[in-house]
Amino acid sequence: MAPSVTDNNGVSNGVNGVNGHSEKLDFKTYCNVINDGLSCTEKTRHNTNPATLEPNPEVPVSTREDVDKAVAAARAAFKSWSKTPVEERGQKLRDYADAIDELKDDLANMLTLEQGKPLAQSYTEIGMATTWLRAFSNMKLPEDVIEDSEDRKVINRYTPLGVACGIVPWNFPILLMIGKVAPALYTGNTIIIKPSPYTPYSDLKLAELGLRFFPPGVLQALSGEEDLGPMLTAHEDIDKIAFTGSSATGKKVMAASAATLKRVTLELGGNDPAIICDDVDIDAIIPK
Repeated sequence: MAPSVTDNNGVSNGVNGVNGHSEKLDFKTYCNVINDGLSCTEKTRHNTNPATLEPNPEVPVSTREDVDKAVAAARAAFKSWSKTPVEERGQKLRDYADAIDELKDDLANMLTLEQGKPLAQSYTEIGMATTWLRAFSNMKLPEDVIEDSEDRKVINRYTPLGVACGIVPWNFPILLMIGKVAPALYTGNTIIIKPSPYTPYSDLKLAELGLRFFPPGVLQALSGEEDLGPMLTAHEDIDKIAFTGSSATGKKVMAASAATLKRVTLELGGNDPAIICDDVDIDAIIPK
C-alpha cells in the first residue's frame, strides 16, 4: 500500500537504496549534478508545497560557470559514451529503471510535495516513466541499405549527435525528463537536464541517481532561475535542444538555437480551448 505524504523535509522510513543494498538518496538536500558528483551553489532558492504553502528544501541557482562546467563534462563524456555498444547503453537504462522503481515511494512523495498532484497520480507518472525507459532501451537502431550497386553503397544509420539539453516543464517533471533522457542516452548522446523552476526536486534526484549507473558527464542536471534556459539554448557547445513548454517560450528557444544551428525538438502547448459555463463565478474561482 502506498504511504501517505510526509512533511516537506523528510521522506518515508523504508529502505530506498538501489537493489536493496546501496546507499540511500538524501531527499532533504538538493544539488546540481555536474560531471561525477553533486555541486551546490552559493545562491539558492526554494519552492512551496502547493497544498500547504510550506517551504520545500533549498535548490541551487546555477550560474554561467556551472553551465560551462556541465557542458564541458558532457562534451568529454560523449567521446567514450558514443562508442559504448548500444546493448550496453540499453542495459544501463534498464538498470536505471529498476532503481527508479525501487525509489518510487520517495520519488512519488517528493513529486506530490513540489507539484501538487495527488499521490496516486505521482505513482502513475513514475510507472509511465520507467515504462518509457524500458521501451526506448529495447528499440532497434537498424542500418538501412538505400543503394548497393557497383558504383556505390549508401547506408542510412543512426549516429550519435553530441551534447543534448532537455528543458522540462512543471506538469509532468519525472515523465518528461525521462522522455528526453532515455532516447538521448540510448542513441549515444549525453544530456543536461534543466528542470522547471517550479518543480526542480524530483529531476535533481533522478539525475543524482543516474550517477550510480552512467559514466561521469553522461547525465547531468542544473537547477536555476529564468536566466538558465537562455544560457543553455545559446551555448555554442550544445548540439541539440529538446523543449516541452509554452508556444511563446518555444519561439524564444528556436530563435536562440538558430545562432549556433542547433537541432531543436519543440513540444508546445498553449493552444488548448477552455469552455467556461455561464454559472461560473470567475472572481471566486481564480483565487482558489
